[in-house]
Amino acid sequence: MSRIAVTGIGVVAPGAIGVEAFRELLAAGRSAVGPVDRFDTSGLGAHQAALIRDFKPRDFIAPMKLRRMNTLSRYAVAAAKLALQDCDAAGTPLPDDTGVALGTSFGPVQTSVDYMQEYVEKGAALAPPQLFAESVANAPGSHIAIEHGFRGFNVTVTQRESSALAAAMYAASQLAKGSARAALTGGVEEVNEMIFSVLDRIGALARGEHQEARPFDRCRSGMVIGEGAAALVLDTQTAAKYGYLSGFGIARDTTATISDWGDDHRAAAAAMRAAIEDAELTPGDVDAIYASANSTRKADRLEWRAIEALFGDDAPPVVATKSYFGEYAAGGALQLVAALLAVADQTLHASPGFEAGEDGMRIEVVRARRPAALRHVLVNSLSAGGGIVCAVVSREAA
Repeated sequence: MSRIAVTGIGVVAPGAIGVEAFRELLAAGRSAVGPVDRFDTSGLGAHQAALIRDFKPRDFIAPMKLRRMNTLSRYAVAAAKLALQDCDAAGTPLPDDTGVALGTSFGPVQTSVDYMQEYVEKGAALAPPQLFAESVANAPGSHIAIEHGFRGFNVTVTQRESSALAAAMYAASQLAKGSARAALTGGVEEVNEMIFSVLDRIGALARGEHQEARPFDRCRSGMVIGEGAAALVLDTQTAAKYGYLSGFGIARDTTATISDWGDDHRAAAAAMRAAIEDAELTPGDVDAIYASANSTRKADRLEWRAIEALFGDDAPPVVATKSYFGEYAAGGALQLVAALLAVADQTLHASPGFEAGEDGMRIEVVRARRPAALRHVLVNSLSAGGGIVCAVVSREAA
């Protein structure tokens, strides 16, 4: 695939608003996971999430427009605005044919709940139509295009944990074949009581003694979910500020169920190999892996076995970032941002929560931030249900 430049990044993340604040969060090795105080979790087994606490939407969105957006749209529009401001050519607008491709795992669930409650209590004639308009998953992407006059493709991808990386793959492929000259891509998610409660009931969330996120760690007990948004500006006519998207690979683990990961590490290894080959590289060219690991027993084990199967004893160092900002589409987009910052800063980030791996695990999980010569970084995303998307981030244009 032609290498696609990343010229701007916008972040609305737990513990960090803006790419520089996010860079500082990663440099400090500081997790943004904490107790849930947005709704009552006293009857649940899990009580931790990565929540947005210092976001002021009026700093990014005009009051009249703000009234027409739900929380999910506000996160996405703010991240897009920050990404456009971050471009080197911030004073020059992107072309009219700029496309938008966002990922979201669950979309505006809270808005749907609110609308249905109004519908049941007041009837169809009195239920607020604006709530209904905001109850669809593509509302955030539509708001971004309207706000900036983008007339190119407008796509929203929902593929669970892999949503953001799948959206980036779509955007990069459209730019590579000339359908548009620029694109804005990323992921957005909101933590709400319904999703949290359902994930708790099926045993997906961290609970018990180790409720913090502990990717790859032998004591991990489940994922911690997070929210927010990250947006990347992709441009075919400008040199990269952060690095290049140089390859993608996809596969499906047919042993997975609709709500859990499978155990066929060969599928994950095939997706990683496909991304590397799409970038016209070999496994030996990969200098680091930014892992999908989210602290679930099956998914983490599936990933490290796939890494070992592909790289053998020569696996590059592995960084697990979900313990900073949680899982799902925002987490996947922020994971990609972290990999881009690693390439730009020539630094490997720490993996908070990791102390010791399972017996037989041979990969090196980075425990402390350190400088590193990074030319190419592999980014993995494995989703429940079996979808797998991998990407390669490169430092140079060729």
